[in-house]
Amino acid sequence: MAEKETINEPKDLVEATPEELEKLEEEVAKSEEKIAEIPKEKEETKINLESWIPKTKLGRLVKEGKAKDLDKILEEEKKILEPEIVDSLLRLESDLIMIGQAKGKFGGGKRRAWRQTQKKTMEGNVLSFSAMAIVGDKAGHIGAGYGKSGETLPAREKALRNAKLNIIKIKLGFESPENEKKGSEPHTVPFKIEGKCGSVRITLWPAPRGTGLVVNDECKKVLRLVGIKDVYSRAKGGINTTFNLIKACVNALEKTTKIKL
Repeated sequence: MAEKETINEPKDLVEATPEELEKLEEEVAKSEEKIAEIPKEKEETKINLESWIPKTKLGRLVKEGKAKDLDKILEEEKKILEPEIVDSLLRLESDLIMIGQAKGKFGGGKRRAWRQTQKKTMEGNVLSFSAMAIVGDKAGHIGAGYGKSGETLPAREKALRNAKLNIIKIKLGFESPENEKKGSEPHTVPFKIEGKCGSVRITLWPAPRGTGLVVNDECKKVLRLVGIKDVYSRAKGGINTTFNLIKACVNALEKTTKIKL
């Protein structure tokens, strides 16, 4: 009698067991390592700009070369609805913020870029991933964005898109007026500023050259991409919530152009 063939059908993610969820986390960790090894996607950005068909009036002006200054666009408070506008006017670098955490004993899991959540439904548990990205040109422009999707890479792409749409202009400065008169390049914040988000409060002070970034590791990513090399800081509140900490840091930097001395 011939034996019946057995077909191993993949189980639905909704009915995943705890063991399968652990395997999924391992795959996510591997995907993070692969993403970290990927070089800057300059060629893909160039191809996207060549095939870009603007859908807004501002996009058409940028595509035709009639609008070349992003700072002027931001000063006039024009709404940027297409990320290609920022890509064509600035040379941006990007990075991911570690807002998630892998499972570990006593809450000691490794920090990771993806924050995994579950939604209870009639069908079971539905997984979703969220990511936070920042973009900057190291010359006074910075943007932060948040993205959420059922998979890791689409969440990253949404976060990068939103970060480009939220681009802002930052004013850099010196630790003292004497250094400003010497004609050197600005390297720190121009004055003491404070930002807030939720319960988080972060304060930034100007620092002399060579001090470095005396700030949280995730905030260092923001300050490096905006072009700040030296700064003192103090943070209080729920600073373990990295999402609010980064938003508070960006809020503080935004005040450098709004506050008039």
